[in-house]
Amino acid sequence: MTGQPIPVIIDCDTGVDDALALLFAVRHPGIDLRAITCVAGNTDVDGVVRNTLTVLEQAGAPEIPVARGAERPLIEAVRTARHVHGEDGMADLGLPAPSRTAVDVDAVTLLRREILASPRPVTLVPTAPLTNIALLLRTHPEVVRNIERIVFMGGAVATGNATPVAEFNVWHDPEAAAILLTAGVPITMYGLDVFKRVLVPAADVQRLRTSAEASLRMAGELLAHRDPGASGDPTPTGGLGDAGAVCAVVDPAGIRTELLPVEVNLSPGPGRGQTIVDRRPRPGEAEIHEGTREQPLVDVALDVDVERYVKLYLSTVER
Repeated sequence: MTGQPIPVIIDCDTGVDDALALLFAVRHPGIDLRAITCVAGNTDVDGVVRNTLTVLEQAGAPEIPVARGAERPLIEAVRTARHVHGEDGMADLGLPAPSRTAVDVDAVTLLRREILASPRPVTLVPTAPLTNIALLLRTHPEVVRNIERIVFMGGAVATGNATPVAEFNVWHDPEAAAILLTAGVPITMYGLDVFKRVLVPAADVQRLRTSAEASLRMAGELLAHRDPGASGDPTPTGGLGDAGAVCAVVDPAGIRTELLPVEVNLSPGPGRGQTIVDRRPRPGEAEIHEGTREQPLVDVALDVDVERYVKLYLSTVER
């Protein structure tokens, strides 16, 4: 990658794979990580702040402002994923408490400040429920003039994980996701269709787990916790998860996308939170009889070069 680093702000719910994403972002020379904002999701928001500061400290990152954001979705109750990420959200590794502290402004204030202050348009990377981003867009719509693109981890074309059709981040706050899609800036959806495929081989996970460097050992343990087979194998593979979305920022050619209409199902019932991606080549009977509806067009990731992103991730964090 050539040229100036990309100004990036990550909005996260750290989270095992959010932690992997943060470690990549602070170590990649092509990323200028300007701020990190925290939202309830994988664990409660105070746990997210603690985990985020812990990752930065373990990584030896420069001082990056971290802000506490929404502690619950716009409408729904909080529904964490501790059963996936551990009671502390970080695989219960027992990492030491961070000495760093969050800034004394809320996430929306920090987002507005850093986006508008950036000399170049910012790439916003939400790897979490989209509550903070929705509040930002509704409270300070002027920020869109300095947002280059939003690359969000969320949604699914095919199969969900929170429900048969809904992915967790969108399902956690569907109204916020619907607001994001109307932001009026280019959007890339890095959904479950590619998220689940980027697996780090067992030998690489084991190498990280036995590293002399604390941050790499942490990455190895987090990857081992993300073993999709949950096999108990002493050398499991590990899913990059959210970190793949940050890989897509610096290496967009590693994913194949199509510009497609996307909407979020906001109705109650089993379909709530589904990202409905219209891949039809022509209108169907519903549009013919009821009229077409304007839907946001989103660059939806449909395929990923797994080996390319694994190599990119490992070469970056092991720099």
